[in-house]
Amino acid sequence: MRFAKGHGTGNDFVILPDPEGTLPLTPAFVAALCDRRRGIGADGVLRVVRSAAHPDAEASSAGAEWFMDYWNADGSQSEMCGNGVRVYARYLAEAGLVAPEGTFDLVTRAGVVPVTMGEEISAGMPVPRVYVQSEAVTNGAGFGGTAVDVGNPHLVCAVDEPTLEGLDLSRAPVIDPLIFPAGVNVEFAAVGPAPAGADLYRRMRVYERGSGETQSCGSGACAVAAVAVHHAGLETGTVIVDVLGGRLTVTLSPAECRLQGPAVIVAHGDVDAQAIRQLAPTYS
Repeated sequence: MRFAKGHGTGNDFVILPDPEGTLPLTPAFVAALCDRRRGIGADGVLRVVRSAAHPDAEASSAGAEWFMDYWNADGSQSEMCGNGVRVYARYLAEAGLVAPEGTFDLVTRAGVVPVTMGEEISAGMPVPRVYVQSEAVTNGAGFGGTAVDVGNPHLVCAVDEPTLEGLDLSRAPVIDPLIFPAGVNVEFAAVGPAPAGADLYRRMRVYERGSGETQSCGSGACAVAAVAVHHAGLETGTVIVDVLGGRLTVTLSPAECRLQGPAVIVAHGDVDAQAIRQLAPTYS
């Protein structure tokens, strides 16, 4: 089975080219593929499939050729992944399936995302919706946070720099299942001075549902930026968000949210699908 490997600010993905949607993916197979010791290893899987060939995207197939079938590392599916969108787009360009410059639309489970190609890749994300206050508890400490919908659920918790550095995110924070029945990505964000050209700055760590702590989360950066702009009393703003794997730029207005950053394809190869299938029952 052919694959590629890519990352966006350290958020890494196994990419499976499957234009006609014929690969028999299962949650256990995906989890085995993402195993960092016995599989290829990744935060998630991006299946490259035509919109017309996947039931989750058929309704949007007339306007956008490609659908991002995104799976978390534990084999669950997710609505949106901002870094995944950009890595997926980079793969399409390097495979000659879209132009390396210009714009195109990509279908996700959270809707159609406009993508602008270049040295860095910019994706038009769902406009974040800031709603209720909630709490995340990790290692016995509670952190108040703000819930944000970016096509997928987030909880943004403000912390200071020493707390951010010292967090143990080896286990999922405890959250309110009534507010987040499908789970939630939890971001911890610290304030810093804004670099030139930005209105606000945050440094972030994230525990992604289905993947654990990751080096980066694109939709999480958008959630953090939305809370920062909201708390600053602004309607629009450019927010620099530093994650463990690099730097992302989020530009917000009431009508638009754009996520910009690097996306790199680092490898192509073949994986022994039978060996992965033999491992898969471990994750059932």
